[in-house]
Amino acid sequence: MTDEELDTLVASLGLDRKVRLLTGASGWRTHAEPAIGLRSMVTSDGPVGVRGESWDERETSLVLPSPTALAATWDEQLVREMGGLLASEARRKGVGVLLAPTLNLHRTPLGGRHFECYSEDPLLTARIGVAMIHGIQAGGVAATAKHFVANDAETDRLTVDVRVGEQALREVYLAPFEAAVKAGVQAVMSAYNAVNGTTMSAHPLLAEPLKGEWAFDGVVVSDWGAVRSTAETARAAQDLAMPGPDGAWGDALLEALRAGAVAESAVDDKVRRLLRLADRIGALGTHAPVWRPVVPETRHRALLRRAASAGTVLVRNAGQLLPLAAGQLRTVAVIGPRAAHPRIQGGGSAEVFPESFVSPLEGIQEQVRHTARVLHVPGLPPQRRPAPLRRETTRDPRSGEPGVLVRVLDAQGAELHAEHRLSGRIVEPARVEGAATVEIRALMRPDTTGEWTLAVGGFGLISLTVDGRTVLDEEFTRDTDDPTHIHVSPPYRCARAALTAGYETEIVARRGLAPDTGIATILAAAPPPGSAEAALAEAVSAARAADAVVLIVGTTEQTESEGSDRVSLSLPGGQDELVRAVASANARTVVVVNSGGPVALPWRDEVAALLIGWFPGQEAGHGLADVLFGRSEPGGRLPTTWPAQQDDVPVLNTAPADGALRYSEGLHIGYRAWLRASQAPAYWFGHGLGYTSWKYEQLTAPDTLGGEDTFDVRVRVRNTGARAGREVVQVYLAREDTSVERPVRWLAGHAAVHARPGESAEAVVRISGTALRHWSVEEHGWRTEAGVFTVHAGRSAGDLPLCAELAVRTRTPLESAFR
Repeated sequence: MTDEELDTLVASLGLDRKVRLLTGASGWRTHAEPAIGLRSMVTSDGPVGVRGESWDERETSLVLPSPTALAATWDEQLVREMGGLLASEARRKGVGVLLAPTLNLHRTPLGGRHFECYSEDPLLTARIGVAMIHGIQAGGVAATAKHFVANDAETDRLTVDVRVGEQALREVYLAPFEAAVKAGVQAVMSAYNAVNGTTMSAHPLLAEPLKGEWAFDGVVVSDWGAVRSTAETARAAQDLAMPGPDGAWGDALLEALRAGAVAESAVDDKVRRLLRLADRIGALGTHAPVWRPVVPETRHRALLRRAASAGTVLVRNAGQLLPLAAGQLRTVAVIGPRAAHPRIQGGGSAEVFPESFVSPLEGIQEQVRHTARVLHVPGLPPQRRPAPLRRETTRDPRSGEPGVLVRVLDAQGAELHAEHRLSGRIVEPARVEGAATVEIRALMRPDTTGEWTLAVGGFGLISLTVDGRTVLDEEFTRDTDDPTHIHVSPPYRCARAALTAGYETEIVARRGLAPDTGIATILAAAPPPGSAEAALAEAVSAARAADAVVLIVGTTEQTESEGSDRVSLSLPGGQDELVRAVASANARTVVVVNSGGPVALPWRDEVAALLIGWFPGQEAGHGLADVLFGRSEPGGRLPTTWPAQQDDVPVLNTAPADGALRYSEGLHIGYRAWLRASQAPAYWFGHGLGYTSWKYEQLTAPDTLGGEDTFDVRVRVRNTGARAGREVVQVYLAREDTSVERPVRWLAGHAAVHARPGESAEAVVRISGTALRHWSVEEHGWRTEAGVFTVHAGRSAGDLPLCAELAVRTRTPLESAFR
């Protein structure tokens, strides 16, 4: 639809109808306007799967590897396919606007939501993000670049004021969003935080550079609840306030327009953008288009499995322990708290519900089922924090089916609604008029005798009974404004009760539905604490009895999740001691780290092999087993630097001081900060081993270059190992003699090559002329400094064996005019 046609539609609407369109109709839908052929648009999280409009474990979704895992592939074609998979899922669920990708950066490894972001480097983030956008939008679904901008930590995320310099803002934090806009992204989400004193939903950056310099013609949608004022945000380039139907706009915006506090032309521009988005996704006009799935359904599981392997990073392989030869193993010990119960995704608003998933234990058992015996022990006592009741251990007292009974009651306790659910985590109980209480009722058969910890998640008046005996009855006021803690993962209220193994116990949780406290309700339980000494001894015994050990360790929902930052990089709950004990008992130990971001690995030189598995999605076990037994090469390279210990990290702080978080490090985050500090981490950005070895033989680059030219760097590498493999060749730039603030060196491009044993391959790495430029604070624009740059090539930011010099000259005005 042309701009003129859109203008005609906008002009046909009265002021009240225009304003109505600018706030959501519900939590996930926009308003329809039948008079102009506008249908409602459905939005949905998120980066690892498409949840749809409801938080209901019965509405399942495919679960992709986490964004960090996808970035670790350094494979844009694969990421594009994953975007196509998300588009297919979105269309299946009637979703037209997907709230992904997240383009914020890993500024510090303590960031609690890094699993949802790609990388510490702006270029890698941009390239992976653009690939995801292309994949999503090829399926007729709008992608949303979020969270614009500098939303890189979770502490006080609703109110924090990020103080960042102009050069760092342009070169580092805005750079992935600029690339997304150039790639045609159709929506951008404004963040909760403020930047340099102004909240992002009212920030001038939405106008310039986003809509002006970059010519973004899509919709700026708010993060959920981020529009908290009327005139200020409406005068800004904020277009759509979500969720609805309540909010800071609506009638208040109509009054502001009539009072002259907001110009009608500003509203017209917002509506025009909304209609343009609707036209692009098929929600405007008489006939909705039929979209063909980008990825056929028969390929979904295979693609997820391949992605899980491709993002797995092998950071250590002493003695070439990996790949394991399945035919030579009689016994494999699979140990660790995450072996049978992995984290396949991070926690928070982007969570989805898989129909099924494959654990590492299951994947390994399947691979060696004809050749070896598998011993499995957790190695640690059960976690003390309660977990939501599962259908494997509970049944609905009314139907007898596995799961729980959820009832909605009125103020007198009469039943208004009842339904069978599969889990004790009920994020969205049925919304029924007159509802006053949510009740979760279950018959649980404990597997252990002793004092269990029971918990109810929620706010307001909460009670808990065990076989009719009240163990908790108290009112808990809401003490947070964070939507994740209110609507997704409310805090637990705990009580203890003695339960007997094998004896079915009725547990009933109730929470009152008070205004502004959310409706999420959780019933959870944890068994009695076991003996750490006995669990460790069992693990050591299994390790000694095995020909090889696979030990899976990782973070928990409490140490790595949306809504809070991490306080420590250490693995929780005695896992470091477990690794050391198992590795000491069996030298053929492979450790797999199941986390969304870096963790401290004090034992890393004590184990034979070390894999970073991230949050690998629903095909976790299959993807890992393929790597362990050599069906697939571990394709990953680190998208973020891993420190040896927390105290070494140059940029660590996530806590605001007096409401402000100062990015005093400027351009120097991630590997750039390590280089500036002249420190070596445990594993550099870009590091990753395969199952072969490579020699870097030759680098060829232009001798001289005009300052804005794109150029190619050619790098010849040779496979010196005994197996075919893939190498990710990385090119970095440096400038020693400079008058400009610069990183020591910075990623400028990368390319992957494949070669058989003994063969050479040439990687052609195309470098944009923008990699040579810098942002001039004095001139408020991009400039290229003439002089000599150094081109480095190698396998990581800290391993660059080849280099060449490149002389850059600035263009004359005449040359620039005739480009």
